[in-house]
Amino acid sequence: MRYKHFEAIEKRAGLLGVLTAVMVSLGGLAEITPLLIRAHSVTPPANVQPYDALRLAGKDVYVREGCYLCHSQMIRVLRFETQRYGEHSTADESIYDRPFQWGSKRTGPDLARIGGKYSDQWQRLHLLDPRSLVPESNMPAYPWLEKRQVDGLDVQARMRTLRRLGDPYTDEEIAVAPEAVAGKTEMDALVAYLQGLGLRSTASAEIAALQDDGADSETSGGAGTGAAP
Repeated sequence: MRYKHFEAIEKRAGLLGVLTAVMVSLGGLAEITPLLIRAHSVTPPANVQPYDALRLAGKDVYVREGCYLCHSQMIRVLRFETQRYGEHSTADESIYDRPFQWGSKRTGPDLARIGGKYSDQWQRLHLLDPRSLVPESNMPAYPWLEKRQVDGLDVQARMRTLRRLGDPYTDEEIAVAPEAVAGKTEMDALVAYLQGLGLRSTASAEIAALQDDGADSETSGGAGTGAAP
């Protein structure tokens, strides 16, 4: 009797299609639902704070210039990944990224832990002329960033919007945002953003210590096609 039921379904293409869609939907829900529930349960660690005004401006420059098209910020839980880039990425350290920058495309190296690896001057020179520091790099130069000033009022408006979305900016932080970025260029902002990457993770105290001890000694070198966007 059971086989007759199966035969009846197989001979009716429409019924077979509907039942197949139902089973695929149930299977998809079984996989996706736990992920959605877990996503809403992610909370920021105590050491992870929203971007300050300058770094927020730098993140917007990073996205606008398409840096994410060649650089991921997602270190996978694989030995060859962590040996090259450091501690694997976790969702909680990216909780204030809108949009998040994990990605998968790597024309250049992953930047999840780039903060403090090189000096501010190295990052600046690398953005101005990548091949002067990394001869094999195919990264384009970004000289116009040195000429464009950060719009403090725009940053302030972005912070207000992000607070509505849940970022815990205080009234004081929003009020002083224009002053915090006054006289800063988009190059300053992007370098500040890059230098903060990885320092917000729960196991990056050693990287932060290296930065404080004088990462300025890193004036040359690089891996792959460059260490910045």
